[in-house]
Amino acid sequence: MVARSLMFQGTGSDVGKSLVVAGLARAFTLRGLSVMPFKPQNMSNNAAVTADGGEIGRAQALQARAAGVPLSVHMNPVLLKPQSEIGSQVVVQGRVEGNAKASEYQHLKPRLLSRVLESFEILRAKADLVLVEGAGSASEINLRQNDIANMGFARAADVPVILIGDIDRGGVIASLAGTKLVIDADDAAMIRGFIVNRFRGDPALFAEGMDLIGRFTGWQSIGLLPHFADAALLPAEDALGLSQSFARKPGAKIRIAVPILPHISNFDDLDPLEAEPDVELIRVHRGQPIPGDCDLVLLVGSKATISDLAALREAGFDVDIAAHYRRGGRVLGLCGGYQMLGKRLSDPEGTEGPPGSVDGLGLLDVETVLSGAKRLEAVSGTSFDGISFAGYEMHIGRTSGADCARPFSMIGGHAEGASSADGRVIGTYVHGLFSDDRQRSAWLTRLGGSSSGLDYEANVDAILDRLAAHMERHLDLTGLLRLAT
Repeated sequence: MVARSLMFQGTGSDVGKSLVVAGLARAFTLRGLSVMPFKPQNMSNNAAVTADGGEIGRAQALQARAAGVPLSVHMNPVLLKPQSEIGSQVVVQGRVEGNAKASEYQHLKPRLLSRVLESFEILRAKADLVLVEGAGSASEINLRQNDIANMGFARAADVPVILIGDIDRGGVIASLAGTKLVIDADDAAMIRGFIVNRFRGDPALFAEGMDLIGRFTGWQSIGLLPHFADAALLPAEDALGLSQSFARKPGAKIRIAVPILPHISNFDDLDPLEAEPDVELIRVHRGQPIPGDCDLVLLVGSKATISDLAALREAGFDVDIAAHYRRGGRVLGLCGGYQMLGKRLSDPEGTEGPPGSVDGLGLLDVETVLSGAKRLEAVSGTSFDGISFAGYEMHIGRTSGADCARPFSMIGGHAEGASSADGRVIGTYVHGLFSDDRQRSAWLTRLGGSSSGLDYEANVDAILDRLAAHMERHLDLTGLLRLAT
C-alpha cells in the first residue's frame, strides 16, 4: 500500500517548517504510524551521514530521528552546499555530482526532478505517511519555472500542501493571503490548509486574524501554534542562528570561544556544549576579539577551508589564537578547523575554490591536500587517553606530518588526527564527539571542569516528545491526516 503524503511549505525562509515537520513526525509516530520525512531540495552546510553511505541535510536527520527511522539519502535527494567562488556543491541522492553557480543550477533542475520523484516513491513504499518539507518561500514566483523544491514538486507528485506563516515576523495575514494572490491558480489549488507559527500571548487575541486568513484564502485552519522555547535546544540546520547573541552564563566554569566564519559547516557539533550548564560557549564574530580568558578555542568545520582561513586572518583571529596559545591555552580543530591548524593547506584540483596552496596557522606540524574521494562514514574508537566515542567523518582531503605520530584517536586499528608535542593543540576529523557523553565529559575534565551528567541524546528525544505533545495540543492532527493523500 502506497503511503499518504502531505507537504509543508512556508511564506518565507525560517518560518519553522523544519521544526513543524519534526514535531509532526514524532506525534504521528506516537500515534502508531510509520512516518518518513522528505525534502526534495535543501541548501545547507550542516549535513548528516546516512546509513546508506551518503549525506543529507541536518533537518531531515532530526526529522528521521523524530520518526524513529534510519537516515536515508532519499530523505533529501538534492542537497546544495554553498562554497566560495564556485557557487554550491550539488549532492544528489547522497553523492557529490559537481559544482554549479546559481544560474547554472536552474538549468539542472529538470534533470534532477526525476531523481527527486524516484526518491519520493522509494520512501512512499516504506511508510504509512510521508511528511514533505518545502524550501524557502512558496511565493517565489520568479523561481517557479523548473521548480523542484515547492509547488513544482507538489504538482509533479500530486501532494497536498499546508502553508506555514510566521507571526513573529509581523504581517502574517498579508503573507498568507498574499501568497494566494501571487501564485498560479493551479498552484494555489494544491494548498489545503494553513498554520500560523510562533505565536506569543493570548490566542483569543488572534482568533479574528485566523478567521480573516481563512476568508481571504479559502484554506482550512490547521491551528495557531505557540512559540516552542525548547526549539533552541534541538540541533539546528541554519547557520543564521549562529549570528544571535547569547547571554553570559553566570557561574560557568569553562569558557569556549568559537570563531564564526563565512562557510561554517557541521556546527551542530556545538549544541551539546551549549547544553552543558557549566560551559559558556562564546560565538566570536568579525570585529570582536577572542576573549583572553577562554579555556579553549574551537575551530569547527568549513565547506570552503582556504576561503575561511583567509577570512579568519582578515578578522585578526589568527593573532588572537596565537596569543591564546602562548598564554597556555588549548586549541581544538574539527575537520576543516583541523586542516587550518597545520603548516600548509593545498587544493590543487580546485575542489573547494580556485586551485592553490596557502600557509596554515602552524600550530600543528601537519599538511593537508584537498583531493581524493569524499569520506562519509560513521566511526567509533578511543581517544588518546582511552576514552571511547562514536561519531562520523565527512571530509575531503588527507592530512599528514610529524604531529600525526601523536594521534588524537584510534579508529579500527588506525591512527586518526594529530596533537602538538605539549598536547595543547589537537586536530581531528571526527564530528559528533561532544554528542557522545563519554567524550564530552572527558573534554570538560581536560579543560579543568566536570560534566553535569547530562545524557545529551536522551535529552534531545525528551524535547522531541514535548514538541509532539505541543503539536497535539495546538494543531488539528486528525484534520491533517484527512487532508493527506
